[in-house]
Amino acid sequence: MTISRAPISVFVLFLLSTVLPHHLSLGAPITCSGIVPMKHRTEMLSISDFGAVGDGKTLNTNAFNTAIDRIRNSNNSSEGTLLYVPRGVYLTQSFNLTSHMTLYLADGAVIKAVQDTEKWPLTDPLPSYGRGRERPGRRYISFIHGDGLNDVVITGRNGTIDGQGEPWWNMWRHGTLKFTRPGLIEFKNSTNIVVSHVVLQNSAFWTLHPVYCSDVVVHHVTILAPTDSFNTDGIDPDSSSNVCIEDSYISTGDDLVAVKSGWDEYGIAYNHPSRDITIRRITGSSPFAGIAIGSETSGGIQNITVENITLYNSGIGIHIKTNIGRGGSIQGITISGVYLEKVRTGIKISGDTGDHPDDKFNPTALPVVRGIMIKNVWGIKVERAGMVQGLKDSPFTNLCFSNVTLTGTKSSPIWKCSDVVGAASKVNPTPCPELTTTTQQGGSCENQS
Repeated sequence: MTISRAPISVFVLFLLSTVLPHHLSLGAPITCSGIVPMKHRTEMLSISDFGAVGDGKTLNTNAFNTAIDRIRNSNNSSEGTLLYVPRGVYLTQSFNLTSHMTLYLADGAVIKAVQDTEKWPLTDPLPSYGRGRERPGRRYISFIHGDGLNDVVITGRNGTIDGQGEPWWNMWRHGTLKFTRPGLIEFKNSTNIVVSHVVLQNSAFWTLHPVYCSDVVVHHVTILAPTDSFNTDGIDPDSSSNVCIEDSYISTGDDLVAVKSGWDEYGIAYNHPSRDITIRRITGSSPFAGIAIGSETSGGIQNITVENITLYNSGIGIHIKTNIGRGGSIQGITISGVYLEKVRTGIKISGDTGDHPDDKFNPTALPVVRGIMIKNVWGIKVERAGMVQGLKDSPFTNLCFSNVTLTGTKSSPIWKCSDVVGAASKVNPTPCPELTTTTQQGGSCENQS
């Protein structure tokens, strides 16, 4: 599979320099350094020492499990251990990480999932979802997973973790899937997690899924999946806090980054929000959304910062999405410095997106969407400028659009709005009447660039 990577031209860089805040476009970039302190591992093991063979044919599950058990039971647990994967292709079934370890992939190292779907193990559904996301009941466990862990790093010299998802995609397409497909990497109830300098590709389902986690940093990763591989989201922070995602390239079959927090009555009951999340310097393309919030938002989503995003050949640039029955609130969202090229819809904020886990959801559990700032957005070849559609019984309020310019291919793209209250300043084309004032409750939408 070959994924094209469109170069950013000098012209595009010039455009970005005109729409980005001065302190973001010049000088050393702001990074997440320090959120999760990197620890020096005092012990190193090689997967080869445990009998692993990187020939792409030998099954290495026992080698990975034995090596990780050795780390788990080590007297060196406080400093931690690095597990080195040398050049080669290491075929394995799913396996579980442990605390205080680094999984290090050398240049040319590939950890590849087996394609025997019949023997793939199952795990319980997430409590904030109440069932598998795609099918009722249990779900297939992720390829690499960890539950209740602390201090885990997946890194290397751009080695690859390959989910070999095609059999799973075909099961979805043909309607033969029995349970929800496995993700590539899932961390659950974990803290102090770093994923960097690796290629994650061909996930059967969501690629990187930190759920009920805190203190998570993802940077300098490449995530790839074919455009027709449905639900292969790139990175989905879910009911998690203090997360930073930056400096990465993502091209998948679904949303590139999607912030979530639980599904209808199950997410409301679990009541675990996603908050304090930063997403910046992401480049990529998707048939769905580049940056998404939702649609599973029942635990609430607050204090999200998105900045310096470059998207092309995509369905939607920025998509904030929820639905009746979700409950929860989406607020404190700031999105800035976005460049779009060849996108069907530039900005979409919608209250009618996503399905329901069952018929037990409460139709009066309406989400609250307020306090959304979208500024410094430049788009070319955009078919539709924006769709902002709230709910009749719960209008979206305190929305601000500032310094937004979106141009079409043949004619000026249009806006479509309903059940929203907001303001706009320096927005071209002219937005809906609901957004044409420059002031709103809580202050002015002017001078926000």
